[in-house]
Amino acid sequence: MPIWVDADACPKVIKEVLYRAADREQMQVTLVANQSLSVPPSRFISTLRVPAGFDVADNEIVRRAEAGDLVITADIPLAAEVMEKGAIALNPRGERYSEATIRERLTMRDFMDTLRASGVQTGGPNTLNQRDRQQFANELDKWLMSQRRK
Repeated sequence: MPIWVDADACPKVIKEVLYRAADREQMQVTLVANQSLSVPPSRFISTLRVPAGFDVADNEIVRRAEAGDLVITADIPLAAEVMEKGAIALNPRGERYSEATIRERLTMRDFMDTLRASGVQTGGPNTLNQRDRQQFANELDKWLMSQRRK
């Protein structure tokens, strides 16, 4: 099962964790973005450049992801769509989305969009910290271990 990365917004430190895992586990990791990406040379790491445009990279990931694949994204609607196809969605902070959490996140996202549209300054997410990176690595390892068992 491959790993798909919504690479436009994925933090560099998370990409580096994925690069190491790809080579260690001999697992295909594909970074999808609307810009050129520099990745280390590896037969397990590839990039897929899509045209610029709203949700073009997201739509390509949804089109290609299959049941059991892992999708790395902080984009809530993308996570919801790939989960409908049976893929696993994990955000760069190490939160593995579930049916319950994805509904909650979609509702919160819609609420925040409404606030921003009315002029309220909501700020962005906190900076990724060491705890987030460790949580991501732990969740990635859990998924990789489940793949080894198959």
